Amino acid sequence: MNKNKSTVKRSTKAENILSQINSKTKLGDLRKIAKDIKKDHELAMELWLTREFLPRLLAILIMDKKLLSQDALNKLDKDMQTHTFDERINLMDWILANQLTKDKKNIALMELWENSPSALQRRAFWYFQGRLRWTGQTPPDNTADLLSAIEANITQEEPEVQWAMNFTAGWIGVYDEKYRTRCIKLGEKTGLYKDQMVSKGCTPNYLPEFITIEVNKRINN
Repeated sequence: MNKNKSTVKRSTKAENILSQINSKTKLGDLRKIAKDIKKDHELAMELWLTREFLPRLLAILIMDKKLLSQDALNKLDKDMQTHTFDERINLMDWILANQLTKDKKNIALMELWENSPSALQRRAFWYFQGRLRWTGQTPPDNTADLLSAIEANITQEEPEVQWAMNFTAGWIGVYDEKYRTRCIKLGEKTGLYKDQMVSKGCTPNYLPEFITIEVNKRINN
């Protein structure tokens, strides 16, 4: 019994942080806490070991990106499998946005994940490619290869990866006129997200609608 207790004993710092987090805590609150802590990888790992969603989101914000090797990321990935589908996606997307995209070494790792055995890592690969285009950055010259891979594999992919591939195809269609018709036809062929309801003000994920709406926004602006 004593041995088990010792494995879950937390530092005073971790206990203080955890006392600030409850079911009413918002993502903005986590960011404020993280801003005060800054970077503390040891504390991040303590919070991660709680196995709870919000402490793990906070942990991601204060991790040291230089310590996120492929092995370390594989371990985090494995740990995330205990969460619900939506929580897993949120955790991985936070790792991508708050850690992986901030470091050239980690970006290089992500660029190797197209065929990773992990669905979350494949999602990160595609989501990153889509974000490069969505944020208006000059994308790498791999668009033709990406589109061919999407056309070949999107219908067989896991739902979380499928969404990210569709996201990438959508932004290729918006920003690269040369591939626009091809991306629209891809959406028509797969029918993905065609009947999906979206909140007011949100753009549908169905590629023909998504591309048309987003292109028109840019023409009208």
